[in-house]
Amino acid sequence: MLKAKIAALAITGTLMFGVASAMAGEYGSADEATAMLDKAIAHYNEVGADQAFKDFTAKGGDWQDRDLYVFCFEKNGTTLAHGANEKLLGRDLSQLKDADGKAFVGELLSTGYAGGGWVDYRWPNPVSKKVEQKSSIVKQAGDYVCGVGIYK
Repeated sequence: MLKAKIAALAITGTLMFGVASAMAGEYGSADEATAMLDKAIAHYNEVGADQAFKDFTAKGGDWQDRDLYVFCFEKNGTTLAHGANEKLLGRDLSQLKDADGKAFVGELLSTGYAGGGWVDYRWPNPVSKKVEQKSSIVKQAGDYVCGVGIYK
């Protein structure tokens, strides 16, 4: 009886590890988001703002990976690049609130201009098409703030 319980626990643990591993591959990690943002800022510094923002928004490039994508804002909250939704380009999102009523774009901007860091909010996941908990790392790039987020 004890051997059967141990075997059942071992099988359950193996299955759970397999599901967690499969899910981990579907979504970007915090380390991957940070690496993508660092790469994006280096690209911005190399090619300039106009070309970088076009590149970050273009589909099929190096700036989208699963649920990870680069976004950039002007100081006033206008979207200059968005790898998941080009319809947001040129729109002032400074007053945009998430599903919980949090005015998160202002926090993204203030965090980015204060040296960078992580901001939590709820946003539509481009993979699942559902509003999910998101955490974005943001940093200043020239006069702008760029970021990459992960869905939790």
